[in-house]
Amino acid sequence: MHSKQRLDSNMAQKTLLNSKDIHIILHRLACQLLENHIDFANTVLVGLQPRGTFLANRIAEILREEYNIKNLQLGQLDITFFRDDFRRRTEPLEANSTNLNFTIENKKVVLIDDVLFSGRSIRSALTAIQSFGRPDSVELLVLIDRRFSRHLPIQPNYKGRQVDVINSEKVKVIWKENDKKDAVYIINNN
Repeated sequence: MHSKQRLDSNMAQKTLLNSKDIHIILHRLACQLLENHIDFANTVLVGLQPRGTFLANRIAEILREEYNIKNLQLGQLDITFFRDDFRRRTEPLEANSTNLNFTIENKKVVLIDDVLFSGRSIRSALTAIQSFGRPDSVELLVLIDRRFSRHLPIQPNYKGRQVDVINSEKVKVIWKENDKKDAVYIINNN
C-alpha cells in the first residue's frame, strides 16, 4: 500500500490505491465475475449512477476485450429519488440518467458501485431495480468496502479492497474518465 501524504488546509489525504493497484483489482474482479457467470447469457451488469458507472464500464470493457464475452448487457441505474434521505435535503437533487435497455426479469443482476459505506445506496438500488422487473438474483460488486460503517445488513459478493476507516474519514475514488487519473484516497477532515 502506498502512503503519500498531502495537507490541504485542515485536510489530510492518504493514497489507498494508485492506478496500478486499481488495474490489478479490476482484472481480479472481472475474473471472479467470469468464474461465477461464465458466458453472461443470463446476467446483466448495472452500474449505479454516478460513480459506479465508471467501475461498471471498466469491468465490462475487460470482460469484452480480454475474455471475449459477447452480448454483455450493461446498464446504468439512477437511485436519486429512491434514497431514504430524498426529502430531508435542503438543496434540490439532480438526477442522473437511467439506461436499462434490457429486461431484468429472471436475470442475474450484478449491481456495481465504487464504495460500499452505510448500505443505504444499495438499499435504494434494490428498491429502484424492482421497477424494472423481478430478477432471479442480485449480487453486489464494489471497489471499496468500508465494512465497519454499515447501517444496514448489506454485504458485497465481490470487493476490490476492504478498508477500516473511522467515520470522520472519507474514501474518495477518482477515475481517469472524470478526474484524469485513477486513485483511491482516504481523506481525514479533522
